[in-house]
Amino acid sequence: MCATALLSSCHIYKAYDRPEDIDASGLYRDPASEIDTLASDTANMGNLPWRELFRDPQLQALIEQGLEKNVDMQTAILRVEEAKVMLTSAKLSYLPAINLAPQGTITTMDHSPNAKAYSLPLSASWEIDLFGKVLNAKRGAKAALMQSEAYEQAVRSQLVANIANTYYTLLMLDKQVSITEETCDIWKENVRTMEAMKEAGMTTEAAVVQSKATYHQVEASLADLRRQVRETENALSVILAQAPQRIERSTLEEQVMPDNLEAGIPLQLLANRPDVKMAEMTLASAYYTTNQARSAFYPSLSIGGTVGWTNGSGMSVANPGQLLLQALGSLAQPIFNQGKLIANLKVSKKEEEIAKMNYQQAILNAGQEVSNALFLYETASKKIEQDQAQVQELNKAVEYTQSLFQSGQSTYLEILTAQQTLLSAQLSEVSDTFQRMQAVINLYEALGGGRE
Repeated sequence: MCATALLSSCHIYKAYDRPEDIDASGLYRDPASEIDTLASDTANMGNLPWRELFRDPQLQALIEQGLEKNVDMQTAILRVEEAKVMLTSAKLSYLPAINLAPQGTITTMDHSPNAKAYSLPLSASWEIDLFGKVLNAKRGAKAALMQSEAYEQAVRSQLVANIANTYYTLLMLDKQVSITEETCDIWKENVRTMEAMKEAGMTTEAAVVQSKATYHQVEASLADLRRQVRETENALSVILAQAPQRIERSTLEEQVMPDNLEAGIPLQLLANRPDVKMAEMTLASAYYTTNQARSAFYPSLSIGGTVGWTNGSGMSVANPGQLLLQALGSLAQPIFNQGKLIANLKVSKKEEEIAKMNYQQAILNAGQEVSNALFLYETASKKIEQDQAQVQELNKAVEYTQSLFQSGQSTYLEILTAQQTLLSAQLSEVSDTFQRMQAVINLYEALGGGRE
């Protein structure tokens, strides 16, 4: 029976290996550009330290503050410490359990003298790990530790990306506020000019009223942008675990972002991306839980012993006390446990299958995010080129229209249309510039960036 059990239990000693049928091919879909062949590129932007990617000193200071004070980050660090303690406990399971249990009794019958008995036993018990129960528990605790470490990195990566995204959002809003303020000044001057022209009989009251209405519309949009700035500052303050306050920052024009994005080979996601690591460690933990469920079917061997000093032996009490020695060995082979062992094994196997599917899905999700970020960067870059050309042409259109209006060859409506179109194009250019920066941040996060 023991030989058969040993032969059939070989699998429960095997360490976890990544399943061979996990597919990580073709995750990034199409190359982002002709010069970036993702299938063969071994560089990975996610390997860059965040200080090399985000070079703005004020942004770096904010990220450092967030990593030090953010509540989610500190909670993740404590989770890792908890997992380390649990792993240490699992490793100590190989050692015997030792207990000291001193006892004392006083007995009297029919007014007889008190009989005082005492014992000072030191007992030890040790379960011999014949079929990997303790081994798989230790390996499972190690997988849980690695899962906690991956979670910490996921929080870290997300925190760095969130701070950078929010910071760049502030810079975008600052630029839009600046453009809108300049436009307000232009429209204010236009209103003054239109009123002077009306007094000179060169235009109508309707044109003056329309000019004032447009000025008020731009003023309202400016107030809305300032509200967004305040709300974004408050949101970033909360991320940094501080009271809402003004955020010191630079300008959008001062930011330097990489021109070429490198995503690396798809298999690097399995090594770098924290949520993929978490999913794999969940699978590893489920694998060891299944092995523990298998181990429960095999015999368990325990040995124990007691050594101590006592003056009590059965019904008699002897003084002085004598040395007490006791040894015990037990072998327990499960035969029938109301189907609990079989049910536990079946449930463990199903949980392992679920963990495997979740692992494969995590890889697919990672590939989707990388592919989206690459294409977003490419699209935003193309849009910025068109935005810049459009703004340049619209500036000319506004100048031409104003000249024609002053010479009486154009209507006020054409000036209004040209200036509103220019404002919209300028705001779109700023928004698309931010979108390209956001694509860089998204790719950096998608590739597991932000590691120490």
